[in-house]
Amino acid sequence: MLEEMRKQRLKEIEELRNMGIEPYPYGYDKEESSLRIKEKYDRELQAGQVKDDVRVSTAGRVMSIRDHGKSAFFHIKDQDGRIQAYIRKNSIGPEKYDIFKKLVNVGDILGIKGFPFKSRTGELTIFVEDFQILSKAIRPLPEKWHGLKDKEIIYRQRYVDMIASDDSLNRFKTRYKIIRMIKEFLDGRGFIEVETPTLVYVTGGAEARPFVTHLNVFDMDMYLRIATELYLKRYIIGGFERVYEIGKVFRNEGISYKHSPEFTSLELYWAYADYEDIMNLTEELIEYVVKRTFGTTKIMYQGIEIDFSRPFKRLKMRDFIREKLGVDILEDSDEDMMRVLKERDVNVPIKSRGHLINKLWDLVEEDVVQPTFLLEHPVEISPLAKRHRKDPRVTERFELIIYGREIANAFSELNDPVDQYQRFLEQSKLREAGDEEAHMMDKDFVRALEYGMPPTGGLGIGIDRLIMFLTDSPTIRDVIAFPLVNPKSLDEEIEYGGEEK
Repeated sequence: MLEEMRKQRLKEIEELRNMGIEPYPYGYDKEESSLRIKEKYDRELQAGQVKDDVRVSTAGRVMSIRDHGKSAFFHIKDQDGRIQAYIRKNSIGPEKYDIFKKLVNVGDILGIKGFPFKSRTGELTIFVEDFQILSKAIRPLPEKWHGLKDKEIIYRQRYVDMIASDDSLNRFKTRYKIIRMIKEFLDGRGFIEVETPTLVYVTGGAEARPFVTHLNVFDMDMYLRIATELYLKRYIIGGFERVYEIGKVFRNEGISYKHSPEFTSLELYWAYADYEDIMNLTEELIEYVVKRTFGTTKIMYQGIEIDFSRPFKRLKMRDFIREKLGVDILEDSDEDMMRVLKERDVNVPIKSRGHLINKLWDLVEEDVVQPTFLLEHPVEISPLAKRHRKDPRVTERFELIIYGREIANAFSELNDPVDQYQRFLEQSKLREAGDEEAHMMDKDFVRALEYGMPPTGGLGIGIDRLIMFLTDSPTIRDVIAFPLVNPKSLDEEIEYGGEEK
């Protein structure tokens, strides 16, 4: 069926060219968007009224056609929405109307010119006085009432999903508006947007397995960055005082509803601040974005109300795990923690104290629903954070947890080069023991610290996870336009005139 339709549309393209009409012209004078036309004329006109003293020119994809013999209504869709158009044989002429009726299909992109009027049902409509085919679609769109339903096809062919689903297109427009809001917020507070390398010699800033690539010019392996942290701190050492970067990071790990090997993060560093300052900044930033997006701090996510009004709840990791599991991650032995994990059938391949603590937290994280700052992580799981000024067993660190998911991670940053070197050594031992996610030794970063880094607060936010909440999306792949999927060949060969392309 699909191949028959493709062949028919290829014949239509040939027919247009035989008529001297190029189905893929170089441009079009699109003067106004569908939204702009509606803003100008929707309120002005009443049902049945005509505004034939003005002319509009717009363009978009044909999404539906209702044929009435010698006339037709159709909708076109552009970046801002949809607008109805009306074409009539005795107005546009029989030759032009015949081209529309026989050679224009749903999915084609048209430029139209005419004047606005309101239909009898009260819908703003463009009376078409002229049209031009701007791109002839060879493949048909999904069935109009249901669109794409197969999630795998949606992720593989997001371009079709955005064509067929206004919700999908609007979700990604919302994503980029949110990123712009974040930048506006930080720029307004004196932060400078900077850039850091994507290809690095040593990975750092997170516990993750990196992607490995090869640099031919030096004949050496390199890595895609797993975080931007250590280079952003180099900016602070170099003299910048407030910096941030929003960019892609890469971690060679599994795919799930909240994990993607390629994702977008925000990291910022603020000289002379500590984690309390960063906590306040995080609250202000997220409340700002939520209120700008929704006009309120309360939103619904998957049927549950999430309240982003300040202040967020504060919770100590030690207290919460002890309350839920009956084990003390600061006082109890490794054997006590292993016993609790075994009772719950949790597999712990690497039995370091840090891994045991992380596994215990995984058991209780989903119990945190409302925005909550999780505080005072043990030193064993925080190799880049300062020790707490009141309890050296824990760090001045917080994670922002919402709906059982980590959204942000922040520290009073470790700026003691000797302490940092010792923690890198401990991480190196874990790597030697088989932990591929442990931090690498970054001697250049230690050398940079030896020149002196001021007291600094740092923050990382998972942009994709935040946008999941703000678009009510159940999985991270719904908010990444082109998520990583298992490669799969096309269902059919693509041929034009018998020659495979």
